[in-house]
Amino acid sequence: MKIIESSRRVLVCQNRTCRKQSAAKVLAAFQKLSPSEVEVVASSCLGQCGNGPMVLVLPEEVWYSGVCQEEVAAITEQHLRVGKPVERMLYRKFHQLSH
Repeated sequence: MKIIESSRRVLVCQNRTCRKQSAAKVLAAFQKLSPSEVEVVASSCLGQCGNGPMVLVLPEEVWYSGVCQEEVAAITEQHLRVGKPVERMLYRKFHQLSH
């Protein structure tokens, strides 16, 4: 079995509530903009209904809430390419401000 060098994945909720909040556009933007070594996955409900579209970056377990397609470029550039989560967009239920 081959071990995958990068196991980073981006899960974008595509369940009912997130879909109503344009999650399909967010998913398409991640698929277009993400580095090739990052797997972008249309996920089922991530259990945070009403805060979407929800995005979960693994294996770091970094959550983003209320993501719109215009914000995907910032997450892609700053988090996926540089490795620094976009603090202003983090889901506050799981991430506190560092300052």
